[in-house]
Amino acid sequence: MCTKLNKLILLFSFVISATTLAQIRLPKLISDGMVLQRNADVKIWGWAVHREKISLSFIGSTYNTTANDSGEWEITLSNLKAGGPYTMTISASDTVIIHDVVIGEVWLCSGQSNMELPMKRVSWNYPGEIEHSENKFLRQFYVPQRYNFNQPENNLPYGLWKAASPENTPDFSAVAYFFGKYLYEKYNVPIGLINSSLGGSPVESWISADSLKRFAKYYRQAEMFRDSMLIKKIETADRARIDAWYAELWKADQGNKDPQHPWHDPSFNASDWDSMNVPGYWANETKLGWINGVVWFRKTVNIPPSMLNTPAKLILGRIVDADSAYINGRFVGTVSYQYPPRRYDIPAGVLKTGENSVVVRVISNAGKGGFVPDKLYAIVAGNDTVSIAGKWRYHLGAEMPPLAGQTFVRWMPLGLYNAMVAPLLNYHIKGVIWYQGESNAGRPFEYRELFSTLIRDWRARWGEGDFPFLFVQLPNFMEAKSQPSESGWALLREAQLQTLFLPNTGMAVTIDIGEWNDIHPLNKQDVGNRLALAAEKIAYGEDNVVDSGPVYQAMRTKGNKVELTFTNIGSGLMVKGKELRSFAIAGADKKFVWAKAKIVDKKVVVWSNSIRRPVAVRYAWADDPEGANLYNSEGLPASPFRTDEWK
Repeated sequence: MCTKLNKLILLFSFVISATTLAQIRLPKLISDGMVLQRNADVKIWGWAVHREKISLSFIGSTYNTTANDSGEWEITLSNLKAGGPYTMTISASDTVIIHDVVIGEVWLCSGQSNMELPMKRVSWNYPGEIEHSENKFLRQFYVPQRYNFNQPENNLPYGLWKAASPENTPDFSAVAYFFGKYLYEKYNVPIGLINSSLGGSPVESWISADSLKRFAKYYRQAEMFRDSMLIKKIETADRARIDAWYAELWKADQGNKDPQHPWHDPSFNASDWDSMNVPGYWANETKLGWINGVVWFRKTVNIPPSMLNTPAKLILGRIVDADSAYINGRFVGTVSYQYPPRRYDIPAGVLKTGENSVVVRVISNAGKGGFVPDKLYAIVAGNDTVSIAGKWRYHLGAEMPPLAGQTFVRWMPLGLYNAMVAPLLNYHIKGVIWYQGESNAGRPFEYRELFSTLIRDWRARWGEGDFPFLFVQLPNFMEAKSQPSESGWALLREAQLQTLFLPNTGMAVTIDIGEWNDIHPLNKQDVGNRLALAAEKIAYGEDNVVDSGPVYQAMRTKGNKVELTFTNIGSGLMVKGKELRSFAIAGADKKFVWAKAKIVDKKVVVWSNSIRRPVAVRYAWADDPEGANLYNSEGLPASPFRTDEWK
């Protein structure tokens, strides 16, 4: 026994000694599998004992430096050529070996949820893509989602470089994956994607303190949240209030009152329940009206024998806000908030030939609850699909007061810059791709200044000059309007368009690939590819590449008609469909009406017989400009615009 104890003590002492002697510390980015930027001055940095001598060996060369009094050190590697994998050795009183280092192109991928959204959320839209994604030269580093209002951080708490593979690709940003895949196939060099993004984040949360001072309101907010006790108080109060609401909901829900006969039991008699068409919202479709709480839905579905003994899914489109789903009394899945698609695996043996019970318990915590229209609602197995849209039985489980919104501290100004950008500043990048703006759509007039400030801020902090900054213009979203009207999303798109005055910026227009009923459209491949087109031209100097659709340039009035000219027309303008749509025209009263439009040579002529003296034209000026169909011959859509406020 003593011998075993002595061995354990000796082993423990060895571990302590080894830890003590390990003086070299590296940032998480400088690690196995890293991608270094080619043809640039690349910094390798870290920490050691003060005044310690550091030696770095890489691709046959040795570099030396000495740590300063604070233990900080850095070494610059110049003119690295694409290739690898290589091994890097860093030595002082101890030695650290970094394996599988490659040299290629490094892109920072940032923004909110549409950049964060991983491949696994859109996998069914791209069958076989993940399964065939093996590529040791396409890599992602996922930056932990954190905030800090007190100071810029100099390292990340954790993180790994991971190569694309069936195991890793599901966690890649979908936009970044397709962007990187395009560039790899085009240039055949390793591509590194640093994914630093957070759903719901407004632009001001990504700006440094010094630059944020220009915006007094946001700087005051950032200063306020330096108080950790305030954050704790807010988060504790929010958690207590939310927990109490859901606890009361569960207690009040009649569907759970009798554990012997819960409402999801297939044998439960729901013949006295009312009916409602699914998809739809109960505020619109039923006598319940605009209430919050929990509503139960039931439907009997006939399943053919061909759907048995094969993997099956219950597809429930999207649901506002949360749901739990049951088939034949068996729980098959739940989602706690409204945005993710509902695609639940049905275990083998649950489905049966003939009648099957489908039950969905829907929680609405605020606003309209129900099933988002124009989505798929079905049971799918193999090549068979059985629709479950149509009449459902429903019954109120419990009514609750609306749940007050949460204070999302992580979205407050400055916090994400300090924790998710500052630790990256020493790492040389080729450029940035950015997909964000949804959270600022309610404040579009300030976005142009905020966004341009962010671009200038990041360029200054990295100290690499005006590196390429490529961004996504917001797609079409929300219900289409029957008449021309004002639009916060159109104004935000205009602010993004006007940001192109900054050098080395590019914009991917996505007005044709959004979804009116989903803020997270599934088509991420075209987004990534359009960003990559912009990269070809702006980052890689491919002057012959048409990287954008038509962008409004100028207007000229001729009688009751307006001639519009555009840049980025490529080999010509074109219309997808029979005639141009989504143009509106106005006279001096600025009352816009739908207009006729046609392409004449390299211009668009717009008119309406009801407007004798036109003064302004708008195109695709709506949250969801239904039918917008002006393109260039390369198949890229025109950016929405208005002539009346163009600057």
